[in-house]
Amino acid sequence: MGLLRAAATVGSYTLVSRVLGFARDILMAATIGAGPVADAFFVALRLPNLFRSLFAEGAFSAAFVPLFAGANAESGERAARLFAEEALSVLLSALLGFVFLGEIFMPAVMRVIAPGFASAKFALAVELGRITFPYLLFIALVALAAGVLNSLDRFAAAAATPILLNVFLIAALFAMHRFHVADGRFLAWAVTAAGVAQFLWLYSCVAQAGMALRLPRPRLSPEVRHTLKRMAPAIVGAGVTQLNLVISTALASLLPTGAISYLYYADRLNQLPLGVVGVAVGTAILPAMSRQIRLGDNEGALSTQNRGLELALLLTLPAALALALLSRPIVAALFERGAFGPHAAAATAAALSAYAGGLPAFVLIRILAPGFFARGDTKTPVRVAIAAMLVNLTLTLVLMQFLAHVGVALATSVAGWVNALALFALLRRHGHLHLDRRTQKSLPRIAVSTLGMALVLALLKEVLASALEGREVARLAALAGLVGAGLVTFAALAFLLGVADPRNALRRLFREPA
Repeated sequence: MGLLRAAATVGSYTLVSRVLGFARDILMAATIGAGPVADAFFVALRLPNLFRSLFAEGAFSAAFVPLFAGANAESGERAARLFAEEALSVLLSALLGFVFLGEIFMPAVMRVIAPGFASAKFALAVELGRITFPYLLFIALVALAAGVLNSLDRFAAAAATPILLNVFLIAALFAMHRFHVADGRFLAWAVTAAGVAQFLWLYSCVAQAGMALRLPRPRLSPEVRHTLKRMAPAIVGAGVTQLNLVISTALASLLPTGAISYLYYADRLNQLPLGVVGVAVGTAILPAMSRQIRLGDNEGALSTQNRGLELALLLTLPAALALALLSRPIVAALFERGAFGPHAAAATAAALSAYAGGLPAFVLIRILAPGFFARGDTKTPVRVAIAAMLVNLTLTLVLMQFLAHVGVALATSVAGWVNALALFALLRRHGHLHLDRRTQKSLPRIAVSTLGMALVLALLKEVLASALEGREVARLAALAGLVGAGLVTFAALAFLLGVADPRNALRRLFREPA
């Protein structure tokens, strides 16, 4: 499956998930707002997500996918299946013990990640954390199944899996509305139930793909040892990234109530293009580059990464600028109702503008990192991530003194650019990346198209100012008009400047063999 088609498959399902995520967050903002219950739930949700990224999706995928894809390409399906079964058995055994310890020591963990919580909010965060923590077990196993399917060029099922989490949370929010309660326990139990559903769904898809996995006795086979050896630096790297988030959350907990919630809602909006573009292209690139490098096709790997860079910047540069310019109308239209008032909307919009500045950088990290992972180098991204973490910590401590929660978001964006630019420079130094002629021609034209779109949006924002401050229906209509105008303007400029050829894109999307 070609890069564009694979990225479109992942991106389309991710888009559905993000749209449902917006519906979920709109309901959540109206139901629990940005108060103590919201802060406690978002911290509790951060915990399984932190360890999921640390041990499962981030580190495990970086080590497992290249090895599984390579084994399948070189030795065939049977050898790849045996390797996946051995990895599954070891992963499950380790996670059962880890979840058990997490339940016991939850109060100590919460004191680290939310030191500023008062006693009542702290107790609620501990209770919700214990309910959500088993989600880690199921979603880690989902990460293994997703790696198997992606390596087989079956991207749809894994990309659709996050939809289930949003469906379960939306159902919980409707129940809370029906019974007139703002109880975070409804949401916490929904998270864990969603993990079980995601696990059952994806393993049934693996079986349908002809790769049904048994559960052998856990043993550290040479292949599993090789995976763990590769995981070690990747865990450190993922740990550095997640430590950034822990530091940001811990410091935000020292700010007035609502800071964690403002950052959560802003980050959720920023995650739409990051998920649809960054995750989609990054997911498609890693198995493709792994196969190409394993088979000695270095030119093919270079071309794959160049096309990934083009596609990522084509979609994220305009998205970042649009989010920054329209942050206040977007937040007001989506969230400002019920328990989420004008003050919370203004605070969230300021954080969104700061996060948007780093959006292209975080997408580039997802495109550039596979250039190292596919070659078995999981150490270099770790060193870069450590440097970026130090930048983030230093800037957060300084900027939050003057900009409160906005300083936390701005420090995150700057650290993201440090990470992305360092990865780009190191790939070039090692001779693994150079911009080919097509990319060199495309990037300036993408920038010009983005600036043209920004000018149109700035003018229309002034024209529609009264509607954007009006009633809810008028705000939504004006925002929809702005978004539509931005999309049309950018698409027209990109076409006129020769950045994108719709006919060629459609041909690549629909006619490439699966």
